[in-house]
Amino acid sequence: MSVHEHRRLPTGLELLFGDDGDGRTLSVELPSGSLVWPDPDYDRFRTHRHPSLWLSDAPVPAGLWSRLRRDHPRSGLWPLLLEDGVQPWSAGQIAPDSVDEIDHYSAAGFMAEAWRDLLLGREEELAPFGASCPGPAEPGVPVADPDEVADWYADVVAERVTPLGLAAVRRGADALVAVGWQGALHHNEWAVPLAAVVRSWEERFGVRVVGMGFNTLDLSVAAPPATPAHALHVAAEHWTFCPESILQGPGTLAGYADQLLGRNAWSFWWD
Repeated sequence: MSVHEHRRLPTGLELLFGDDGDGRTLSVELPSGSLVWPDPDYDRFRTHRHPSLWLSDAPVPAGLWSRLRRDHPRSGLWPLLLEDGVQPWSAGQIAPDSVDEIDHYSAAGFMAEAWRDLLLGREEELAPFGASCPGPAEPGVPVADPDEVADWYADVVAERVTPLGLAAVRRGADALVAVGWQGALHHNEWAVPLAAVVRSWEERFGVRVVGMGFNTLDLSVAAPPATPAHALHVAAEHWTFCPESILQGPGTLAGYADQLLGRNAWSFWWD
C-alpha cells in the first residue's frame, strides 16, 4: 500500500479519542504496539475512560516520527519519541488529565508565580532581572519551517534508540497532559501549566514536542533567539520552566543564554 493512501485507524487506536476516532485516517504502517492505560494503583484518584497513549513494542527507525507528524492533521495522533524503559510508560505510571484544563493557564501567569517561588535570594544569578520577573519574551524570527526543523530533530532523537508513542491531541504541547507525563514532578506537580507554556512556545518560537522521558522533554525550535538580549529573556523563561537548566548548568542566566543563541533544539531535564 502506498504511504499516501488513507485508511481507517488501526483497530484499537480509536479508543484514544473521545469520539471513537470518527473520520480519522492513517496512511502510515505502524510497528507492533499496544495501548497504555494508567495504573489505577498509581493514580487512584482519577477515573479513566480512555487509554492514555499507544506505545510501540520496540524502538523505531529514524523517519517514522516525521511520517506520522505529516499525517497528524488527518489522524489526530501526535508522535512522541519516548525514553526507553519500563517506567513510566509500560508500567502505566502516568497521570493523564483533560487537555481542556490547559486553557485556564498562561505562560505569563505560570512564569510570574514560578519566579516568586524560585527566587530564594538568587537575585545575582538572575541578573539583570533580579527579583523582577520580566514576563514572556518576544517571539523569535523563524529560520526555517517549524515542521521541517521538527523532522530534523526527530531523526537526531531517534538515534538514541527509542520506542514511539502516539497521543490523541490537536497539538504537540497537549501531549504532556494527555499521556499523563510527570517529568517535572519535583518542580511542578501538574503538567497542565507546563503544557500552557509549551503551547506559547509553539506560537512564539516554532517549537514542536518531539520526545519525552521519565523526567526529560525534547523540543525542536524553528525561531530561536538570535541576539544576546533576546536569549537572556528566553533564558529567564527557561529558568521558571526548568530550574535545573541553570542550577545544574552554567549557574547564571547570562551563561545559559549563551547556549540558546541560534539553537534549534531545547532539551530539559528535571532532578
